[in-house]
Amino acid sequence: MPAPVKKIKSGKEAKPAKASKPKKTAVKKDEPKETQKLRIKVSAYEHKVLDASVKQIVDTALRYDGKFQGPIPLPTEIKKYTVNRSSFIDKNSREQFEMRVHKRLVDILNPSPKIIESLTNLNLPSGVNIDVKML
Repeated sequence: MPAPVKKIKSGKEAKPAKASKPKKTAVKKDEPKETQKLRIKVSAYEHKVLDASVKQIVDTALRYDGKFQGPIPLPTEIKKYTVNRSSFIDKNSREQFEMRVHKRLVDILNPSPKIIESLTNLNLPSGVNIDVKML
């Protein structure tokens, strides 16, 4: 049987290398600033009146150097109504009516007080509904 091999100790033994930790440096991350949004939802029965009022809103935002997104056309809501033409004799004779509600969405980013004030004083035609939210 061969003789067992002995390890000879020398004066300096090799130590396993320690994994160096990454140095922590003071790096400032650019935190995204919280942006405020003024979300304006405009709806009307007539699309021409709606587009004219949205143009007034966009022009007001541009006049005071505001940034905006839109106008984004939202799906048209269609309400259909079916009515009998006569009282009770002709069941097969009916009329159908529909109401279309056109909608647009405009977002104003970081609105200034001047923009908000001018939007509240804006004169829009009748039949135009406005819903304003601050996000």
